[in-house]
Amino acid sequence: MTSSLPVSDTALVTAPIAAKKQHEFEIHGDKITDDYAWLRDKENPEVIAYLNAENDFTEATLAPYAELRENLFQELKSRIKEDDNTVPAKSDNYYYYSKVVAGKQYRVYCRKKDSLTNDEELLLDTNQLAEGESYFSLGAFDISPNHQLLAYSTDTDGSEEYLLQFKNLETGELLSDRIPNTYYSSAWANDNQTLYYTVLDENSRPYRLYRHHLGQPFEQDELLYEELDPQFFVGCSKSRDDRYIFLEMDGKITSEAYFLDANDPQAQFTLIEKRQKGIEYSVTHHQGNFYILTNDCATNFRIVKTPVTQPQKQHWQDFISHDPDCYLEGIEEFKDFLVIYERIQGLERIKILSLLDHQAHYIEFDDPTYAIGGSSNYEFDTPIFRFAYTSMVQPLTVYDYDMRSRTKTILKQEEVPGGYDSSLYTSERIFATSHDGVQVPISLVYRKGLERDGSHPLYLYGYGSYGASMSAYFSANRLSLLDRGFVFAIAHIRGGSEMGRQWYEDGKFLKKKNTFYDFVACAEHLAQEKYTSKGNIAISGGSAGGLLIGATINLKPDLFKAAVADVPFVDVLNTMLDESLPLTQLEYDEWGNPNQYEFYQYIRSYSPYDNVQSKAYPNLLVTGGLNDPRVTYWEPAKWTAKLRALKQDTNWLLLKTNMDAGHGGASGRYESLKEVALEFTFILAVFGLA
Repeated sequence: MTSSLPVSDTALVTAPIAAKKQHEFEIHGDKITDDYAWLRDKENPEVIAYLNAENDFTEATLAPYAELRENLFQELKSRIKEDDNTVPAKSDNYYYYSKVVAGKQYRVYCRKKDSLTNDEELLLDTNQLAEGESYFSLGAFDISPNHQLLAYSTDTDGSEEYLLQFKNLETGELLSDRIPNTYYSSAWANDNQTLYYTVLDENSRPYRLYRHHLGQPFEQDELLYEELDPQFFVGCSKSRDDRYIFLEMDGKITSEAYFLDANDPQAQFTLIEKRQKGIEYSVTHHQGNFYILTNDCATNFRIVKTPVTQPQKQHWQDFISHDPDCYLEGIEEFKDFLVIYERIQGLERIKILSLLDHQAHYIEFDDPTYAIGGSSNYEFDTPIFRFAYTSMVQPLTVYDYDMRSRTKTILKQEEVPGGYDSSLYTSERIFATSHDGVQVPISLVYRKGLERDGSHPLYLYGYGSYGASMSAYFSANRLSLLDRGFVFAIAHIRGGSEMGRQWYEDGKFLKKKNTFYDFVACAEHLAQEKYTSKGNIAISGGSAGGLLIGATINLKPDLFKAAVADVPFVDVLNTMLDESLPLTQLEYDEWGNPNQYEFYQYIRSYSPYDNVQSKAYPNLLVTGGLNDPRVTYWEPAKWTAKLRALKQDTNWLLLKTNMDAGHGGASGRYESLKEVALEFTFILAVFGLA
């Protein structure tokens, strides 16, 4: 595999070579050498110098394409509506919405009282909060039941450790209450003075739930629950009818929940059902009953109903029975209706069930592949259900659906400035045959008129972990590739839940390699069907999807021309052996525990870092975040260092570490577009389309 890329400015800059520092350990009788373990020490100036050197090398390598990169950024920017509002969502007598303003990086949160024609009330301008910060993220945004107070939290370094604060919305005053080290979830009691929130342990795991009374020092807050099992995260939420606060403990495959009366600020939690390994459940409340979505005796989940006074499992009664062909993904309750989210043969459906006459119907969609989801449904006593719909050719569209008359109204469709004509593009859903005969769905989009002659470059995206389903969505950014002749495809590989819960089970633990084989099969099928050709494919994935990219290029490097691995989870064995890291013990139920020999052997056989070989690899762009608590920065750094030492080609190997951010990359909307422009510059240069 050779490269015909220009080397002009890069000839002046030598690729950084990370020092090898011997580090050995023994497990299961094997001696393992990790020459780049020293990169884990963030306080070591040598580590920071290496990351900066890699960043400098990336910039120097792309310097000949500076004009393309700037043009791409302006092109991407031209497709976002710089002044834009979300659709106002009604809650009691207020309409809540957010907006973006031209030239500003972050959102402004607003509301209007009684009527949309009334004056706008500014709730929170996150541009002001982010002033002077290189990174900013809003975590909690929780309005009190009487609409007079706002609890909100902020993170300014990407570590996902949030500072929780309170604002009086009537006076604009910021209250003195400040609670550090909190996580995302929070819930107000109905007295408008009490807030439930979670905090992090030393490994960045939400493990405690506290009750805070306004005006009280947080050090005096009442500890209501502490989760000692490191395989569980603690969270809290509130029922849509504001009747109950839920305390939720979630592992990867096991859950447990408690509830208390939201009207009693001193109430104690009551257990719904004790945790049982492998059993998951989530709870909603409706007029004295709990509706529980669970996989108990139901691989694809079922919905049970039980009185609040008898929440335990022995009282559960089937409300919607298990269907092996229908995967139940969620439930949303209204006074007279339940909205049920389903997935059949990989396609999402929304079922509306009347609680008055128990009649059910579906909202219909026309595209061959698409994505749907509930929108801002704050009201409980309403027949109107708001949802969002998108496909690979249709921009995100928000609808109000009248569940009684079965009519839907478009409230807003995402605008693509400069004009977007969906008739110029076409989307398909096809299937590839994997190594074991399993049919794997692929969603793809391209410009109409494209001839399937194998000449076109193809961008293939995948994830395939945690049961997360990758739905077919619209992206205005993607037009920059489609309009340059690319085919774009999403591989719905095992490890996700697109084809039901078993699809997930067949892509984890000792079946994890199915994920990688499925991805290879999708790429090969797209080449066989002449959408593209071997060696004319770019692949991309982030986080656990970065593991997919790393494993895939170890398996079939010559199948791909380029690979993009964003914050990639590639040092799987070392991470899963380190119990001090935030997610390790929680994720034993995803990857297995390598302290057990069978899992150790299997993980070591596919872990990308452990399987780098002296051979040719595709052109590779790797990203990381210095403050990332999910995939630590040293995983992409160690992997890049080892690849650079061993690979036998002249293809690009670029590492870009965001020194001010975490797992999600740059936080501002313009800064995020700059990251996309960098990736697209890399891809277009590699494919000779610069």
